[in-house]
Amino acid sequence: MEYKIKILYSSRKTLALEIKDPGDLLVRAPKGLPRQKILDFVAEKENWIQKHMKRMEERKKEQEIFAQVSGEELQMLTTAAKREILGIVERYAKIMGVDYGRITIRHQKTRWGSCSSKGNLNFNCYLMLAPQEVLEYVVVHELAHRREMNHSKAFWKIVEQYKPNYKWSKRWLKEEGVKLLA
Repeated sequence: MEYKIKILYSSRKTLALEIKDPGDLLVRAPKGLPRQKILDFVAEKENWIQKHMKRMEERKKEQEIFAQVSGEELQMLTTAAKREILGIVERYAKIMGVDYGRITIRHQKTRWGSCSSKGNLNFNCYLMLAPQEVLEYVVVHELAHRREMNHSKAFWKIVEQYKPNYKWSKRWLKEEGVKLLA
């Protein structure tokens, strides 16, 4: 599989590879490192790059298939989401020591979840097609708004307290989640 290489120089001390999309390779490199050294590093990691790009391409195809659901399937997804998300909300609300109002599951085109000032929670039924870790992150994110109705540093500290790897989930929603929103 062919790919474009983008090099991002920073104050880091080591080289790192990041596959942004099948066909796009980001190389993070220390400032001043010669381009040839970077290209040699990429050549050395070629098998790893190909393996991960292939895996990413396969996942992308699977998710595009999932995103094409009929009205009946959408209803089934919404019903399943009500059961699953309610359980997760109850569990995390208890752990976090917060309360909440009504829970609504919808088919939304742009949002994964929301929390009103009255504590009513809304979730997108397509969260059921995301990894479990991502689903739980969205629940924790919305419940964190019961303490902080903003996205301040204090808010993100709350999220991190209950989901230490929340940045991965956030990135997954940004990069992969768009494929689920039909």
